[in-house]
Amino acid sequence: MSEELSIFDIKILEQLQKDCSVSTVELAEIVGLSQSPCWRRLQRLKDEGYIKQQVAILDREKLGYGLHIFAYVKVAKLTDKERETFSRKIQNTPEVLECYSIFGEMDLLMKIQAKSMKWYQEFLMDFLLALPGVENVNSTATLGEIKSTTAIPVRGSMAL
Repeated sequence: MSEELSIFDIKILEQLQKDCSVSTVELAEIVGLSQSPCWRRLQRLKDEGYIKQQVAILDREKLGYGLHIFAYVKVAKLTDKERETFSRKIQNTPEVLECYSIFGEMDLLMKIQAKSMKWYQEFLMDFLLALPGVENVNSTATLGEIKSTTAIPVRGSMAL
């Protein structure tokens, strides 16, 4: 980070998290800058890595993915080659939305987008349990969504 975020930088980041399809002219108007300074700030935020990518968020249910499954995975000690194979397979599987290494009895936590419980059962048996070193998988299916966001609180958390 080369310099502190200004109030204009924060406003730009907040607006882009709401709608990144706005033009630079519209963005400048929303945040209270003229177009050129807004564009320069936007470029700096991209260059410094504050903005990693700009994407569209799709409706998962309209695309047939009605379930989120959280899979807790226990993995045996892997060789470097097995670890590379494991990571590559996870990276190349679009239904695995997120994968984290975690502390505790299990080694990994995966967020998986599933079409149905039947689909997940096949995914579990044919894919997850076939990954190198996987010893055990505990799964939790969600019943409903209370909150889902990709927005990061740029100004910090206000909740108490």
